[in-house]
Amino acid sequence: MPPDTHATKQRLLDAGQALLLRHGYHDLGIQALLEATETPKGSFYHHFRDKEDFALQVIDQYMGAVHQALDACLEDPSLPPLQRVRRFFELVTKSYQGEGYLGCLLGGLGQELAGVSEVFRKKIESCFQAIARRIAVCLEAARRAGDLPASAEPARMANLLVDCWEGAALRSRLRGSPAPLHAMLDFMLR
Repeated sequence: MPPDTHATKQRLLDAGQALLLRHGYHDLGIQALLEATETPKGSFYHHFRDKEDFALQVIDQYMGAVHQALDACLEDPSLPPLQRVRRFFELVTKSYQGEGYLGCLLGGLGQELAGVSEVFRKKIESCFQAIARRIAVCLEAARRAGDLPASAEPARMANLLVDCWEGAALRSRLRGSPAPLHAMLDFMLR
């Protein structure tokens, strides 16, 4: 793909991520996206089959950033495992702050689309599972280090952390404040 074509696609994905986070899937107008990126309509359809394909690729890009953050935090040998997990969620909180506490793109799209689109329901659930699996590995290291009880179930705990985080992210969006995110972390990872 020529550099300018790649740049166009990237510009659409970046703007689309912000618009999807702010407005959701149903209120994302392709025309508004094209105007925001100064992109001709034909360029959009050169890169994406349709709006669904576009949103799925935005999710893939978002997950790429999530995995980078997971790598940076969970694989940091200078911190004990539980601090690594906390550091990941703190890093995400900072990104939410920069966006005005709009919450998690996955959570927002999941709430909007899970009941009407099997494609999105499966995609978003698989993203949450991937995050939980990565956290579970770190929680298992915490269990082995004695920072969690020997009877702890890291996979179950990781899924619960992700579930609680998503609820806190929603409450954070409703309040326009990080308080629910901090309270969840303090309660779950004290």
